[in-house]
Amino acid sequence: MKTSAFTAGLVALGMFGTAQAADFPSDTIEVVTHSGAGGGTDLTARAMMRAVEPLIDTDMVIVNKPGGAGDASLRYLEQRPADGYTVLTWTTGHAVRQAKNGETEATGLIPIARATNDPQVLMTSCGAYENAQSFIDAQKDKALRYGVTHVANIDDVSAFMFGKAAGIAQPNIVSFKGGGELQTNLVGGNIDVAVMNYGEASSQIAAGTICPMVVMSDEPLAEAPDVATTEQLGIDADYSTVRGFAVREGTPDDVVETLRQTLLKGMQGEEFGKFLTNTMGLDPDTSVAGADAWGEQMNSSVARMHEALIELGYIKP
Repeated sequence: MKTSAFTAGLVALGMFGTAQAADFPSDTIEVVTHSGAGGGTDLTARAMMRAVEPLIDTDMVIVNKPGGAGDASLRYLEQRPADGYTVLTWTTGHAVRQAKNGETEATGLIPIARATNDPQVLMTSCGAYENAQSFIDAQKDKALRYGVTHVANIDDVSAFMFGKAAGIAQPNIVSFKGGGELQTNLVGGNIDVAVMNYGEASSQIAAGTICPMVVMSDEPLAEAPDVATTEQLGIDADYSTVRGFAVREGTPDDVVETLRQTLLKGMQGEEFGKFLTNTMGLDPDTSVAGADAWGEQMNSSVARMHEALIELGYIKP
């Protein structure tokens, strides 16, 4: 009798779980970011929500969990049920966190969709260099001062790996608290190069005070098609700040599929496309991607970051 009752209980729980999944969503969905309000990741998550809320027929709210380069947001996700009501905004920062923990892929997560593929851009004060080649030539025997906003993260890793691939002097890294401080010091001549995303400096670029020199990507930027890419320069250094969405491993398949279809449809729409083009300087056709491509990129981001951190001495093999 006890065995039968226990088995019946399991069946009942299974049926209840299936019913819950079939009703998804029936409650507010939390979208967790590791950045504070107003940062690029926060802005991306909010733009996604504006595009998706009318399609998913439920409220979506931002939960900001800054700290530990993504560690706090991952811990928060791990403490929530695997039911689809907590969606993580996964970024390159999370790839670094997982790589530092010895992982070589994005374990414990199910990919939903990619929102941005935002290449790292090496920027200088306008007029400092004639073109990308003169910028590179100036570093053959002299290390320049590269400003970053993250250490042991995508900014300085991409700068070091660019230097190695280009065969130039390794940069002297100078860290700043935020993009505004970084830009001020670049214009003021306290550093030679700023490692940023295009959207972060769009107003200064429009004003003619900061000029992008090299885009660390295979493809040109939509808003700056004439800026040389590392692919065009023959330099193997393709690094981007990626932002997308994921849920906990163990989330029911039909919930995952609902999120995948709805987020992708919303982010392929006109409103999110305008956000990518006007705010981030990105091409919607190459930024937004479905779960398969996004999952592959999540795993490759962790693997590449793991290799780079070992090579640069940040972690041990």
